[in-house]
Amino acid sequence: MELVLAETLLAQSRDPRVLLGSLCRGEVSAERVETLCFLLQRLEDEVARGSEDALPKAAREVATGYLVPLLRGLRARPAGASDTDPGSQARRRLLRAAGVALRSCVRLAGGPPLAAALAEEALRDLLAAGPKPGLEGGTEATVEVLAAVGPCLRPREDGPLLERVAQAALVLALAGDGEAAELVAGRLLPVLGQGGTAALRTVWGGLVAPSGPDRVGLKLQVLSALADELLPESFAQQLGPDARCCARFWRTVQAGLAHAEDALTRKRARYLLQRAVEVSAERCADCICGPRDGNAGPSLFWWSEKKKDELLKFWENYVLIMETLEGNQIHVIKPVLPKLNNVFEYAVSEENACWLFHPSWHICIYKRMFESENKILMKEGVVHFLELYETKILPFSPEFSEFIIGPLMDALSESSLYSRSPGQLIGSGSPLGLKLQKFLVIYVSFLPEDIKSDFLLKFIQKMTSRHWCAVPILFLSKALANVPRCKALGLEGLLALRDVLQCTMITHQILLRGAAQCYLLQTAMNLVDVEKVSLSDISTFLTSLRQEESLGRGTALWTELMALSSTLLPKPDIALCDWLRVNESCFGRSSTCSSIGLHETSCLNAYVKKLVQEYIKSPAWEREKCCMPDWCEAKLVALMVLLAVDVEGMKNQYSEKRRTQNVLRIFLDPLLDALVKFGTNAYMPLLKTDRCLQLLLKLLHTCLLKGSSTQDDEVLTLLQDFVISTAESVSEFILRKLTMNELSSVSDLDRCHLYLNVLNELADLHLKVGWKRGNPIWRVIPPLKNASIRHLQDTGNGQEPTLGRQIQRVVSMAALAVVWEAADQKLELQRDSLDAGPAERFLASLQLNQTLRKPHPKEQSSFFEESSSSQGWGKIVAQYIHDQWVCLSFLLKKYHTLIPASEGELLEPILPAVQMPGRTLQSALDALTILPSDQVLPVFHCMKILVPKLLASSESLCIEAFDMAWKIISSLSNTQLVFWSNLKGFVHFVFDTKVLTIAAKIKGQAYFKIKEIMYKMIEMSAVKTGVFNTLISYCCQSWMVPASSVSQGSLSSAKNYSELVFEACLFGTVFRRDQRLIQDVQTFIENLGHNCAANVVIENTKREDHYVRICAVKFLCLLDGSNMSHKLFMEDLAIKLLDKDDLVSKSRTRYYVNSQQHRVKNRVWQTLLVLFPSFDQNFLNRIIDKIFQAGFINNQASIKYYIEWIIILILHKFPQFLPKFWDCFSYKPVLKQALITVLQRCFSHNFSIRLYALVALKKIWSVCKTWQIEEFDALTAVIESSLNQVENMHGAGNAKKNWQRIQDHFFFATFHPLKDYCLETIFYILPRLSGLIEDEWIAINKFTRFTDIPLDAGFQWYLSPTQLRELKPGDWAQQDVGSNSDEADNPPEWTDVQKKIIPWKNPVPDLDLELVFQGRAAKLGKSISRLIVVASLIDKPTNLGGLCRTCEVFGASVLVVANLQCISDRQFQHLSVSAEQWLPLVEVRPSQLTDYLQQKKSEGYTIIGVEQTARSVHLTQFHFPEKSLLLLGNEREGIPANLIQQLDVCVEIPQQGIIRSLNVHVSGALLVWEYTRQQLLQDPRHDIPAFPETGY
Repeated sequence: MELVLAETLLAQSRDPRVLLGSLCRGEVSAERVETLCFLLQRLEDEVARGSEDALPKAAREVATGYLVPLLRGLRARPAGASDTDPGSQARRRLLRAAGVALRSCVRLAGGPPLAAALAEEALRDLLAAGPKPGLEGGTEATVEVLAAVGPCLRPREDGPLLERVAQAALVLALAGDGEAAELVAGRLLPVLGQGGTAALRTVWGGLVAPSGPDRVGLKLQVLSALADELLPESFAQQLGPDARCCARFWRTVQAGLAHAEDALTRKRARYLLQRAVEVSAERCADCICGPRDGNAGPSLFWWSEKKKDELLKFWENYVLIMETLEGNQIHVIKPVLPKLNNVFEYAVSEENACWLFHPSWHICIYKRMFESENKILMKEGVVHFLELYETKILPFSPEFSEFIIGPLMDALSESSLYSRSPGQLIGSGSPLGLKLQKFLVIYVSFLPEDIKSDFLLKFIQKMTSRHWCAVPILFLSKALANVPRCKALGLEGLLALRDVLQCTMITHQILLRGAAQCYLLQTAMNLVDVEKVSLSDISTFLTSLRQEESLGRGTALWTELMALSSTLLPKPDIALCDWLRVNESCFGRSSTCSSIGLHETSCLNAYVKKLVQEYIKSPAWEREKCCMPDWCEAKLVALMVLLAVDVEGMKNQYSEKRRTQNVLRIFLDPLLDALVKFGTNAYMPLLKTDRCLQLLLKLLHTCLLKGSSTQDDEVLTLLQDFVISTAESVSEFILRKLTMNELSSVSDLDRCHLYLNVLNELADLHLKVGWKRGNPIWRVIPPLKNASIRHLQDTGNGQEPTLGRQIQRVVSMAALAVVWEAADQKLELQRDSLDAGPAERFLASLQLNQTLRKPHPKEQSSFFEESSSSQGWGKIVAQYIHDQWVCLSFLLKKYHTLIPASEGELLEPILPAVQMPGRTLQSALDALTILPSDQVLPVFHCMKILVPKLLASSESLCIEAFDMAWKIISSLSNTQLVFWSNLKGFVHFVFDTKVLTIAAKIKGQAYFKIKEIMYKMIEMSAVKTGVFNTLISYCCQSWMVPASSVSQGSLSSAKNYSELVFEACLFGTVFRRDQRLIQDVQTFIENLGHNCAANVVIENTKREDHYVRICAVKFLCLLDGSNMSHKLFMEDLAIKLLDKDDLVSKSRTRYYVNSQQHRVKNRVWQTLLVLFPSFDQNFLNRIIDKIFQAGFINNQASIKYYIEWIIILILHKFPQFLPKFWDCFSYKPVLKQALITVLQRCFSHNFSIRLYALVALKKIWSVCKTWQIEEFDALTAVIESSLNQVENMHGAGNAKKNWQRIQDHFFFATFHPLKDYCLETIFYILPRLSGLIEDEWIAINKFTRFTDIPLDAGFQWYLSPTQLRELKPGDWAQQDVGSNSDEADNPPEWTDVQKKIIPWKNPVPDLDLELVFQGRAAKLGKSISRLIVVASLIDKPTNLGGLCRTCEVFGASVLVVANLQCISDRQFQHLSVSAEQWLPLVEVRPSQLTDYLQQKKSEGYTIIGVEQTARSVHLTQFHFPEKSLLLLGNEREGIPANLIQQLDVCVEIPQQGIIRSLNVHVSGALLVWEYTRQQLLQDPRHDIPAFPETGY
């Protein structure tokens, strides 16, 4: 087109100078400049032929007078314009055209002189612009000038100029930003690099100079353009530096391979690597690139002619792996991963134990996999790296250590990598976590001792450098804990571990958090060098652990209680006490003093003794009105005291026990001396008393053994005796503080809570040792109660309240709350010290929800100036009201018999709050509106007592109470600590048995409100796991009665709320992957039992969804079928379950394997099996039709098993239902019914039905032969022939094996409907064997672990007595089971069984089918080739339709598709335009392809795959045989790896672009045409020119 335009212009004028002048005049446009460009290029051809001598002058004028001014005018880009603006695109087009025209002008004008002048001018402009932002427009024009004139400069004469231009361009490319840098790298630097040796060396020097990682793409762009100069094919062409010998060049290539975000940069890096390898092979000479920075080690690149074959193989595999990773598809990449092992084998010399290839090349592969968006590919990469050291001994490499601490740990932070493998049992642990543990143990073991410490320190510090989720931090900590013991960490490492502990605290999963803490403590004991840390450092570290989550006294982590003498038990990890005992004399001394001014010592006992002494001392800086001291110091001291005592006990476990008492006494002497003086020394410093009481509480709390009996704990007994000896002094001190107006500031409220906690602990201690009248607590409580009442009665004579008086009122109410709360739980206190007197009358008469007035304005300034620990006045008032309701709940419980059903009966009530319940309940509603959510629990307790009394008379008020309480619960998050206690209180008062009974009896609005709340709670459980558990557990316990009870009214309330049990039986949500992962890991930790201390100290809340169904099932098992009330309840539930199954079956919601619908139906039939023993004949008459009907519905395999099982049980227990069963099949005689029914199914189109029918036929026929029934003699030949054919089948594939497998299937071979009838089979064995997702497996130990609902003593059907439990899931593929993962590389086993009836083999021979279509084609004058196109792997109708049209046009013999029904698809027909009517179509399903290909291969066909593989042949180099079969791959996955093994050859289409693949229809069309073209060339009747590329 351009040539025609130029010729036309020249034809109009004989003088080209006139044409040039006319084009340079007029309005500037891209079209005009492009026309000028075409004309100049045509004139260059004329000059080359020796004509047009006058052109140089004209060309110079055009260059200097038109093009250069034009380019200068284009330097300024419009403000705010972007690259995508139409104006910017037109401007860029104009720049490109002007640059090309300028180059032609320079050539026409004589070349170098003009080029040099223009280059000098452009260089000045370029230097003036510099690497500044906002100058892209001017830079772009300048670069166009330099790129245009650069090729015209002379390398020798203009060498200095070229160097200066190159230096300026490098500065702009490597230091500039945005478009300018890309423009220089893409257009100017490649031109300069080709301008001679000097310029090339300048460009090279800039490219290999250090720069940021963001410049890798630009560098590789230039290096790729200069590949011919830097990597020439021969030494004679080597004018510049040899890139192969430069380490920085290879680092740039590696950066491009591993880190580049765009595919083009990675492609350039691979090109340079391949080019270097090819050049090295062509030159036949050795080459070596020295190690980086002169360090000893392998070269980044080297070549040896002696090892040419090995080197070529290594780099061939390496490039193949990198290219395959571009696909980002795991099914394509997985077959290539074994080559990565070969790469390692080539890279390591086992003889010399050294690296032959630099390990950074291998790291590039892993980095590429780790940065993949495909999480499966990332996991494959991580697993492959972790498995390296299991099979190989790799030499140490600093690069590997850096890689582990960097990219590997970054990848390990992805939680999804730790999910279970398919088929792995729940709770068996993460495969990746186990591999990580093995890897770290092996890797650290092989590290040199001088490097090990530094590696572990950096590893731990890396764990503190980011926010980790609970799962990764757990498994990293577990891996560290298993590293072999060594002295690797000092104080810095211990501090790093403490920082990691802080990272674990931010996760919400308490069990995982506690387990991680246990592992980190074990890590510290294994790896810390005790000589480099002090006891003070250790104690500070230990306080970072949460004792309520990990470090509990009595656990295996604290002091090992297991017998270590047994040789049968593996020695457990060292316990903390044992570790302290062994290293007691080895600890170092700290260079600094501790926070409490302790002088360091290495002896544990001396350290602890000094620690207690320093702690008890009163600081010199104390002021009287100071805040409470921090609890951390008390925690530290208590922890170290008990550790030291237990260590001492381990030393003297075989000697006298008295030493333990002496040691504990020595440690606690300062504390006990101070406590004894509390009652007599009124001037003891306040801070000292606070610290003593804090330490007392921490000692009592920490000393309690976790997970074992406390009766034999000598230390606890001694400690309790010591504390009781000080009880009188301490109780008198507390009484004085609480009653004598000594607590008068806001900060004193914290002291009040401290004193009351101590008082409560002292009361508990006296109850444990035996309550005696006259003990110190008995003497203190009456005066405390009386003084508190006096303070509350004191109104101040109408004066403005002062801060001190108001604080005293708060203290008094808190004291009463603690006293009466303790009395409610401890009857001894109630009987001894409380009487129904003025105190009760006063509190019952006290105005409820009375708020405390703020203190006098003059005191407010001091109030707000208190420390940050002070509470706001609103919180103080809320605490006061909370304590008031605590007192009232005690009164309501004690005097519940005085509560009337309605008000107005008493004129002068003695206890108004008790005897006027309506007013009290209204006050409770008011309290809920003003109290914060963490203070409402005592209000709920009061409502529990009041609502049953008022529900019948004041229903609306009770409904309002329900609504307001539910509003509070629904607004809370389940991660808040108060949520579960509030939820429990809410459930206890709304679903109280009395409330449910009364509401159901009156059937008013309250009844429907309760059900509404019930469904809301079930809905909430989908988001807040455990809510439904609380509800169903409480209700079932309330309804639960012994099985021997025959009370007709035992389930009077339950039968009105059967929906609750019904929903519980079907409950279970489909969890997200992250939720399922958390549950799996929690189960794994729980299965560790006592080996993980977190399991001992953290209470198992049983909030998993499984426990909802377990609770309901165990409740149903307790019901007695002989009890009419129980029987009616179960029958009503069974009818609801059958209706639910019918509703789900009719639902339009998609029903697929493991869907919510599948799971619901599964739970329906599981529950029906549990209820079956209670069904009698009369009830079965009502439901038998529904059960039989369900058996004919299309269900998943697991559902079929349950339905068939219950039908068998019914027919066995009630044979009278057999006729009704056979009526379902419309036949009469029993055995004949079975035989005819099965024979019909043997001819079914459905493969699974056909195979099951054959198994049934075999079993029934064996019965017929045993009974010798003559009636069936006519069928003998047919049946025997069919069974013999199945038993003795021959041929390729696994048909016979599958026939045996289906006979050995558990449901036919092992399962016994009567013997296996038990909970374990129903809820665990059958779901597991039928391929149901693991979420639906309920292990039997969960039933036994759930003790809220006990099983009846006569209940014996827990476990299966047969071998069924020992079976593993079979590999027979049902419709809800995928193919066996172990056979992923082979065809599915079951497909060979179906080969006898596949359409392409049995009905009509292929040859006949082809002849039919050939005859039709011959009549139309068409020629038919011997090409078969197999498209069975293609899914999309559009691709199939287009391919059908292509095959018909080029005369293919047959098109093979997966399903002939595709031709009726509208999209297929739209693309095929009736081609299917003229082309033979054959149906071969994907599962049948292996046999089909084998058959065609035996007929002489060459099997050709269209796929990119390691050994694929370019289409341009392949000659198609006449009998060719072309196999096309799937749109997304290509040709599966197992089918690739069946191919004779793979052909790939050469590509020039970046996109890696073509549409499958386009690929097929290209190969079909190439086959047709080659066949036409061989036919002398056709005159087809050969392509120069192929030579055909």
